[in-house]
Amino acid sequence: MEPESGLPPPRNPSQLSWPNLSRNLLLAYQSLGVVYGDLSTSPLYVYSSAFSGRLDEKESEETILGAFSLIFWTLTLIPLLKYIFIVLSADDNGEGGTFALYSLLCRHAKFSLLPNQQAADEELSTYKYGNAVHAVGSSPFKRFLEKHKKLRTVLLVVVLFGACMVIGDGVLTPAISVLSSVSGLQVTENKLTDGELLILACVILVGLFALQHFGTHKVAVMFAPIIIIWLISIFAVGLYNVIHWNPKVISAISPLYIIKYFRETGKTGWISLGGLLLCITGTEAMFADLGHFTALSIRLAFTFFVYPCLVVQYMGQAAYLSKNLDKIPNSFYDSIPEPVFWPVFVVATLSAIVGSQAIITATFSIVKQCHSLGCFPRVKVVHTSRHIYGQIYIPEINWILMILTLAITIGFQDTTLIGNAYGLACMTVMFITTFLMALIIIFVWYKSIFLAGAFLLFFLAIEGVYLSAAFIKVPQGGWVPLVLSSVFMVVMYIWHYGTRKKYNFDLHNKVSLRWLLGLGPSLGIVRVPGIGLIYSELATGVPAIFSHFVTNLPAFHKVLVFVCVKSVPVPYVSPEERFLIGRVCPRPYRMYRCIVRYGYKDVQRDDGDFENQLIQSIAEFIQMEAEEPQFSSSESSLDGRMAVISTRNVESNTNLIISVQEEDIGSSSSIQSSKSLTLQSLQSVFDEDNPVRRRQVRFQLPSDPGMDPAVREELMDLIQAKEAGIAYIMGHSYVKARRSSSFVKRFMIDILYSFLRKNCRGPSVALNIPHISLIEVGMIYYV
Repeated sequence: MEPESGLPPPRNPSQLSWPNLSRNLLLAYQSLGVVYGDLSTSPLYVYSSAFSGRLDEKESEETILGAFSLIFWTLTLIPLLKYIFIVLSADDNGEGGTFALYSLLCRHAKFSLLPNQQAADEELSTYKYGNAVHAVGSSPFKRFLEKHKKLRTVLLVVVLFGACMVIGDGVLTPAISVLSSVSGLQVTENKLTDGELLILACVILVGLFALQHFGTHKVAVMFAPIIIIWLISIFAVGLYNVIHWNPKVISAISPLYIIKYFRETGKTGWISLGGLLLCITGTEAMFADLGHFTALSIRLAFTFFVYPCLVVQYMGQAAYLSKNLDKIPNSFYDSIPEPVFWPVFVVATLSAIVGSQAIITATFSIVKQCHSLGCFPRVKVVHTSRHIYGQIYIPEINWILMILTLAITIGFQDTTLIGNAYGLACMTVMFITTFLMALIIIFVWYKSIFLAGAFLLFFLAIEGVYLSAAFIKVPQGGWVPLVLSSVFMVVMYIWHYGTRKKYNFDLHNKVSLRWLLGLGPSLGIVRVPGIGLIYSELATGVPAIFSHFVTNLPAFHKVLVFVCVKSVPVPYVSPEERFLIGRVCPRPYRMYRCIVRYGYKDVQRDDGDFENQLIQSIAEFIQMEAEEPQFSSSESSLDGRMAVISTRNVESNTNLIISVQEEDIGSSSSIQSSKSLTLQSLQSVFDEDNPVRRRQVRFQLPSDPGMDPAVREELMDLIQAKEAGIAYIMGHSYVKARRSSSFVKRFMIDILYSFLRKNCRGPSVALNIPHISLIEVGMIYYV
């Protein structure tokens, strides 16, 4: 298991040690309950969906075998060849999904439209990943894409559309899976009415979404045995049907049967592909859920267990139907031998519930990535596992999905119509993944553009045929994912657009450093004891909120820190690289900058230790600045440049110790420190406040006669300011479009973006800022 620090272990694919193998086998077992539930329940409805409509006029043994041949090669080429052997290799430090591919592209080429990025971000250990070290000169194709902003905007829109289609899958998967499973009750002698089936399906769906708050880990452990029993059951039933009904069905593996199928069915056979493609629904979850498991564990589970079971089951259904053509409408349940019908029905119902889990989990991952990269409003993200990094739960998204799923279930009440919508959503996501993978092959793997073109043409030819058949069914339910995706994409694009405009306003209205220097170290006002943390999205310069505060209030804190919490297009940032510290003005001003960096996979924990980490980081910076002249050379600069360093660069000195005392116990202990020189020279005393159980840290300076007096004075001011208290200062912003703006822009900013800002989590809540210490300054942004 991964350490509680939250960072994945070092990647070493060639490591075949027993601990590594056993860990992957455990994760492979868990993945069966999360990743493969949807894919493994597809046999419930594939044949019945494919042969609905006019194809029932072409029913014959040859068409049944041709349909199986199509299913076999579709399973082999897309989930096995494309995803297992190719796409899973394009993980972003273990994270998968549409935005992981986009993040990789943004780091290897200048495709990003996200603001707030710095050259220092490229020095992160997780920034250059995979083959990045083998980068070669910029190609003309790369320069062409980087030069045209419209093309980069199109790329972002494509990525957002793919992410929205995954969310659409999260709505449709539970509806079709649960309805298909309970439909088995209509095959029995005591048939339930449609209304009774609908009520039962809705009850199951509500229970499924209510389970999500327990987290992926607990749900996976509970669900994995169900999927294992299910796969073994359908494998056994399929094998029985092959032997009992038509052993010659094995010959249908030959692609010649596909040619015969289209020769007999013609255009009707092409339309039937919209139903046959349901055999690979849930495949995208293998990549989107990668952050919850590992690539090796997913490969092991699919290649050696899921794939063989599905092939044998589809083969068995084809063998049964080839001799029982009138049983196609309920092919799965009719093909089950009567003695084992009820056990298989119970397992099928439970498996359909599990099948919905895969895409719900993938939806949480996608929304978290969109949020971290500035493309989704702030939502509550709960990290549900202390050991497996990346397993999350988002309450707001969970309940929105539940409401939409119930609406689809009650509105359609027909698995064929929902299947039309479902197939279109799944194939669109795969189509977009193929397009992004071609760019990954060129810009991340640095392979030939001809190799990328061959990959693109091969898989787009296959998926394009399926997608064209799915689009034919837009009037028969296929419009649902398009509407859902359009709504979510508008939300994402509006949020991203408003965020960029707000940042550009801050960027163009920064406070002049000459004006600050002209005020003098006192800033022309009274400097009161304490530390003022001024939050801003700016990574450089002084935000306009500061001048707004200074000109309206007669006092400011003795120590000022401009804090910027930003997301970096990497999956995670290690704790020792999280803080960047710099000085804004010359030393007497006591003004610093702290940039706190998080990856799109990081979850900001409310551990209550941010203030102490900040003080320690500033102390480290002060000490390093005194020891290394290149950092102090910019402190008197008039252009606002600052020396930014990472705390990981601080030299360790194991000769000094930190004295730790706890007041309620009255004991003290000395521990050997591996931190920086300044951290080791600060003595920390921890006082436990029993009613609140909040740790209080107090810093002291040792009597070191060799310390620079100016450094000692600055450190003492920092410690005294910490003792006096810390205030958090944020802008309470109102974003409005300029009067000269077009109607479309005013509608986007004044109505849509403002609505989203008012109804999402506030920045102070998202940043875990204590309400009692918060000072908000009203600001109007005209963008």
